[in-house]
Amino acid sequence: MKLWDKGQTSTSDIIDRFTVGNDRVLDLQIAEYDLKASQAHAKMLNSIEILSDQETADLIAALDQLLVQVDEGTFTIEEDFEDVHSKIEYELTQELGETGKKIHAGRSRNDQVLVCLHMYVKEQLTEIKELTKALFEQLIELSEEHKEVLIPGYTHMQVAMPSSFGLWFGSYAESLIDDLHMLQAAYRIADQNPLGSAAGYGTSLPLDRSMTTELLDFDTLKYNSVAAQMSRGRLEKMTSFALSAVAGTLSKLSMDVCQYMSQNFGFLSFPDELTTGSSIMPHKKNPDVFELVRAKSNSIQNLPSELTLITNNLPSGYHRDFQLLKETLFPAVETLKSCLDISRFMFEQVEVKTDIIEDKKYDYLFSVEEVNKNVLDGVPFREAYQSVGQAIEEGNFVPDKSINHTHEGSIGNLCNKEIREKFNLVYNQF
Repeated sequence: MKLWDKGQTSTSDIIDRFTVGNDRVLDLQIAEYDLKASQAHAKMLNSIEILSDQETADLIAALDQLLVQVDEGTFTIEEDFEDVHSKIEYELTQELGETGKKIHAGRSRNDQVLVCLHMYVKEQLTEIKELTKALFEQLIELSEEHKEVLIPGYTHMQVAMPSSFGLWFGSYAESLIDDLHMLQAAYRIADQNPLGSAAGYGTSLPLDRSMTTELLDFDTLKYNSVAAQMSRGRLEKMTSFALSAVAGTLSKLSMDVCQYMSQNFGFLSFPDELTTGSSIMPHKKNPDVFELVRAKSNSIQNLPSELTLITNNLPSGYHRDFQLLKETLFPAVETLKSCLDISRFMFEQVEVKTDIIEDKKYDYLFSVEEVNKNVLDGVPFREAYQSVGQAIEEGNFVPDKSINHTHEGSIGNLCNKEIREKFNLVYNQF
């Protein structure tokens, strides 16, 4: 069944296979939203007297039955149909006859898929927000738990200055706040109702778009019908930037973990059952989980570029190019959710080494501490720097490994309470 079939000769099978692509599979992820949007649309058509009370009740009941199928996993889109929209209209027509044929009044597949995507993005970003919060809480708790454990800090991959596990875990926790801002921005873009824009130019039917906005729990309308249509592609691209932000944090965190687990560092580890071994090297304990999180996150960071290239330089109005956006966005959403969840799970069982800085190769971590002690005693910084540098060159430097950092955000003043408050402030604005 094709919604655009006018009873004339249809397209050939080879054209159908090419143009439909993966829509039958991908559209199963938005079937729920199309059904709910159709219920809102039916109620609105009833309010403007295009559907009778009985017809509206019958349509809503039939759509509820299909929602049950979606919930149970028995809803399918057979090869006879182009997409979820044609399948649903067919089922309504089979069940209700002429009443089923009325549901498409005032709609186009363009605004049908648009409203589905807006609803999909809202729900998925909400789930990602919750997963981000769970990882944040795990990291901030680890920061508090291990705040006294010193580790080397590096610049240019060289041993630089003292850091701590409290500082390290807390840094990634606070980085997630920036990512949460990006998720929130994408959510606000999605929280606009495009339904009623039809093919992108409105309709002569007296639609009540404010009514469907309220019924579908959107914050506002996408008022201009052309602007609503132009949100296709923009919505997916803005969402991809948000996904990429979270993925960037996960990728860097995973790289640190892989490095810190290696024998050359040995800062942390995980239980044997959470790592993998080698087929020929019996001593190996590989960080496969974090290597895969790193790779998957890096792939997600490519998503904005891919979606930009698909949509770049398209004029206003609908184009079939948009169909390809689902093929990369939907899997990326699921991948990011799995990466957030497995990262939280792994950090629940992380094993931290507590005597790292006792190794003599980290003695020079404390050179700046010595310089600063001299500065506090009134020695000009450059003189103090040169004096300590000379002691290092002559092999006379003896580190004092006691640490006294007091400013906000330092080893001795992590400000985790303030970081948590900042996270919750952004989180609660969703």
